[in-house]
Amino acid sequence: MKQQLLELLEKRMQQCISPGRTSAMDNKLERKQAIFAKRNAEIVKVKGKGKIDYINPLPEGKKVYYTVHLQYFIKQKDFFYIEEEREKRQGLFYKGVLIEDEEVPISFASEEIGFSEEEVPAEEEEMHKDRSYTYDRLKAVQYAERWWNSYNPAYKKFEVDCTNYISQCVHAGGGQMHGYPNRNKGWWMQNNNWSYSWSVANAFPRYLASSTKGLRAKEVKNATELLLGDVICYDFQGDGKYDHTTIVTGKDENGEPLVNAHTYNSRMRYWKYEDSSAYTPNIRYRFFTIVNN
Repeated sequence: MKQQLLELLEKRMQQCISPGRTSAMDNKLERKQAIFAKRNAEIVKVKGKGKIDYINPLPEGKKVYYTVHLQYFIKQKDFFYIEEEREKRQGLFYKGVLIEDEEVPISFASEEIGFSEEEVPAEEEEMHKDRSYTYDRLKAVQYAERWWNSYNPAYKKFEVDCTNYISQCVHAGGGQMHGYPNRNKGWWMQNNNWSYSWSVANAFPRYLASSTKGLRAKEVKNATELLLGDVICYDFQGDGKYDHTTIVTGKDENGEPLVNAHTYNSRMRYWKYEDSSAYTPNIRYRFFTIVNN
């Protein structure tokens, strides 16, 4: 039965991403096409593959929750690339017929974290005394590409995993931890514990804007100033609480960043997130370029 439902969902999905159809997914593609057109880009082909997560039986039907892996083949002038995302969806079957299929809205947890400057005990601070490093952007991007749609078992996985994933990428590029064991101080993950700045989207830009040792960054005004391995922080509501973090893994034909992210996993996605269900007209961004220490 599970396989039959999956086959029905995949058949419906392929119909939705074919020309001449109207559906929730088709509307999403139309929205993406309109956004891409502003960049002189277009989606020339879409591929999708589904995986059922669980089934909720109803009196006369079934609610099926599933994950779909979408690949968008993009043409921008003479430049071609593939954008990918993993999307959570839900389908309603009534008497064996799929009558409803829609995206599960993205929920980025926004947690306000106090940021204090309490002193770390001397013996612990000595463990993480400042060391020089050269940020290896290629290694950061290679890590981002390796783990964009999976999870490194060497690290804890979070339900809202975006900042944890970006911290891993930056650390893979050579970013130095410091501040253990004070969770309000520095940027670190160690002994199954971690700082707020490592894993919380609202704490990460605060750390980057103020750090003078360990991992350091410089805030810039424009996304086009960012290099591979740099990071973007997102305040979707424009209320001063940052909800999401991405890493730059490519540039499009116009020199605009393409980014990888977790939570709803994606790769080579246009950085503005205008096609996201979390997007609002009030969105604010912060751009950080990682600097050598």
